[in-house]
Amino acid sequence: MGTNRDFDAITFDCYGTLIDWETGIHAAFRESLKDLGLSRSEESRLFDRYLEEEKRIEAQKPYRPYRKVLAEAFNAAARSFGKTVPEEASHLLAVQLPTWRPFPDTNPALEKLARNYQLGILSNVDDDLLESTLKHLRVPFDILLTAERVRSYKPATAHFEQARKVIGVDKGWLHVAASLYHDIEPASKLQIKTAWVNRKSSLEGQKYSGVLLKEVKDLTQLAEWLES
Repeated sequence: MGTNRDFDAITFDCYGTLIDWETGIHAAFRESLKDLGLSRSEESRLFDRYLEEEKRIEAQKPYRPYRKVLAEAFNAAARSFGKTVPEEASHLLAVQLPTWRPFPDTNPALEKLARNYQLGILSNVDDDLLESTLKHLRVPFDILLTAERVRSYKPATAHFEQARKVIGVDKGWLHVAASLYHDIEPASKLQIKTAWVNRKSSLEGQKYSGVLLKEVKDLTQLAEWLES
């Protein structure tokens, strides 16, 4: 596996895989929380709580835009610490998201892959937020599926089911992502081949019981593997 003959299309999660989501969201958190008087350890614990609240809210019905998910998750996490976040602060995550930058390896790897593959993004955001992010990426994408378009959030399978319709069931397809929870696990359950981008050398993959075609440390290694 891993030659140009194996895959016709490669799709990516965006934030955390192509875009340095963690640096961006931590900066937005520090700005939003600067007037709340939290210690560094409290900020860290609040961020962890935010991640759980985001998962909870994304799973709720009916669907709500990602901007609202960000604000509601942030407010819920702050309330769990007995804090109230000013309205302008609760919207800062969405305001700053379009400024978040790609990882250094993202654009060079995408430029290599674009020569041989149909490329796509499957993302848990609103259309306009992704459109702003695309300005940081130097290749065009053939497939763009957002939560707004499919009215659902990963790890629900709507992104993958719609992508399969667009790509075609007879085409070779690889999905690449940094999140086992949001991407690798649901894609694998649909028999979609996956590559896990493990930038932090996490041991999380040792607990993963699904089928993982490839683990890479970054997109440079991914492109090298696909071109080998």
